[in-house]
Amino acid sequence: MLLCTPRFIPSVISHHLTHIRTHLGRKKQRLAEGCLAITRGLGSMETTPSSTDTKVTSMEAEMKAEPQVTASFAPSSERPDTSTDRDKLIELLPGETVVKEGKAAILFPSANEVFYNPVQEFNRDLTCAVLTEFAREWMAKKGVKLLVPGEKERMVVSLSEEEKESASGLAAEEQEMEEEEEEEEKEKKKNGEEELTATATAGEICENGLRVLEGLSASGLRSVRFALEVPGLRSITANDFSFKAAALISRNARYNGVEHLVQTSCRDASMLMYEMRGKKQSYDVIDIDPYGSPASFLDAAVQAVSEGGLLCVTCTDMAVMAGNNSETCYSKYGSMSLKARYCHEMALRIILHSVDQRAAVYQRYIRPLISISVDFYIRVFMQVHTGQAVVKNSASKQALVYNCVGCGSFHLQRMGKKTPNGKHMKFSAATGPPVGTHCEHCGQRHQLGGPIWAEPLHDVSFVQKVLSAVSSNPSRFGTAKRIEGMLSMVTEELEDVPLYYTVDQLSSIVHCNTPPLLQFRSALLHAKHRVSLSHACKNAIKTDAPPSVIWDIMRSWEKANPVKREKLSETSPAFKILSKEPSLEACFTVREDANPQSRKQHLTRFQENPQAFWGPKARARASGGITTELDEKRKMFQNKRKHHTTDLLRHKHQPCKRFKKGICTHGDKCCYSHDPERKEADKTD
Repeated sequence: MLLCTPRFIPSVISHHLTHIRTHLGRKKQRLAEGCLAITRGLGSMETTPSSTDTKVTSMEAEMKAEPQVTASFAPSSERPDTSTDRDKLIELLPGETVVKEGKAAILFPSANEVFYNPVQEFNRDLTCAVLTEFAREWMAKKGVKLLVPGEKERMVVSLSEEEKESASGLAAEEQEMEEEEEEEEKEKKKNGEEELTATATAGEICENGLRVLEGLSASGLRSVRFALEVPGLRSITANDFSFKAAALISRNARYNGVEHLVQTSCRDASMLMYEMRGKKQSYDVIDIDPYGSPASFLDAAVQAVSEGGLLCVTCTDMAVMAGNNSETCYSKYGSMSLKARYCHEMALRIILHSVDQRAAVYQRYIRPLISISVDFYIRVFMQVHTGQAVVKNSASKQALVYNCVGCGSFHLQRMGKKTPNGKHMKFSAATGPPVGTHCEHCGQRHQLGGPIWAEPLHDVSFVQKVLSAVSSNPSRFGTAKRIEGMLSMVTEELEDVPLYYTVDQLSSIVHCNTPPLLQFRSALLHAKHRVSLSHACKNAIKTDAPPSVIWDIMRSWEKANPVKREKLSETSPAFKILSKEPSLEACFTVREDANPQSRKQHLTRFQENPQAFWGPKARARASGGITTELDEKRKMFQNKRKHHTTDLLRHKHQPCKRFKKGICTHGDKCCYSHDPERKEADKTD
């Protein structure tokens, strides 16, 4: 099979252009010149002539005569920083606009030729923050200190109000921090570790720095922001399979003055990663953010990332991962998704299970750093390590989910178990199932989902480092407030409790009023159980309490807020749950520790829609633009409750069924047509 790479693109195109010139008319020739213009846009890409094509055509001569931009290693002070200097270097093409985000300014075509979604600014800001902290830890081992503009001395982020109010407490903390730093320095000197003598700044090449790959770069915005905002990088490879996208990446790198760091590539992302599987050529950071599912890139990504490297994955196919298409989810990720209230956290655990399963094939395993579900997508950051002994523990990290279709109670069943055997561990298959054929609470059947990742979703120590950096430098990111609120909730979550319940779901099953969130949390705390919120859902309750305790609390709440039981069906889950007396008398007195600090401080956790018609954008097309049918469909399903005028006008063309029968009482205010001609025409038909 012939594989087209950037090295063969100019020679192949020139060969076909010569053939087109001799046999086709002027219209075809203009089209061919347009293709040549695209290849000229890839000025920063490395292009070498093929060994099979020895003749240099006239088109190739024109390409060589065209001035190309070479990689410039000028210091940051000599690079163009202002918009006027950028405009002098690169002129805007017809229909192009400048999109500014962070420190980057991106040239973007007006047509939908290259994908770009402004709503995912939070995704890109969080990635820059995570990559900065990862690079800080990575380069500290090599004796290099990162210099981030606007960043002050590192401080520990605390969400408690008492420490903020008492100045004496702050002074004591500062002294403790200084003492801890002195002790760490002494330990480093004892261990013979290198001191942080060298420094690295953003926008400059760092020797022995991180090698970054963005597999699906589109406009190159993320890679350009890496180069401008993240220090400690050696190189950034911005890859995209589209010729127009690759040409735009090259122009954007030159426009921002980072062509010395950003290397443009126009190849299949999987093939590029497969070729970089060697230890010397592997990437330290790989970012996979496709349009839809990343399943086809995961196998290559877990092999191409270096030992202890960072793998970042985004999934936007939430309809598949949230239970609407379980069979499709199994074919892509090897797991059955369930349509339940905890579907967003389950989606995070499905993608982690899929990555870990693929990594285990090559004796590798993952360590999740941050896993979040936000807006219409999920984003996971994980380290990939190699170790045959640790891979044996992979089965015990996965679990099946038994979900009741009636009351929503769920139970987890581990795939494997490990038992200590002297100095070693013995691995074997787990025993089960943990439930019977029918639910003990409502008598309904169980659904089987998974397997999913059953270990912690985050590394709390790493999350606190990222949170501390963002809090101490809020002007660095446009979405810093939301990052701070989201990561604060992540630090408050129970690490060892997978999935969650929602208060409104529990109330709807019993058909009673919804208890206040603080009272329900207090009831669990009074019952000596742990409880926390979840960043994935506003009304979520993560707790280690078994389902029997949760339903006892709901029975106690129903006694104070009675339900009309005569209206309940005897076969309904509510009737069977409420027919039992609670074995636990719940106390709904609000406790002080029931309200988490992120909620007390009113941090931005779940913000409103950032703009109209927000959400997943249409896939980029080679011809550009969005079909009118798709655009109308997107608008029809957005803001349904806010715009009723178009629906009323559309219904006026349809005859009123009540008017036909002579029983319509709305008169002229009816939204359907009362035209008598339509009535007679319908009768004749």
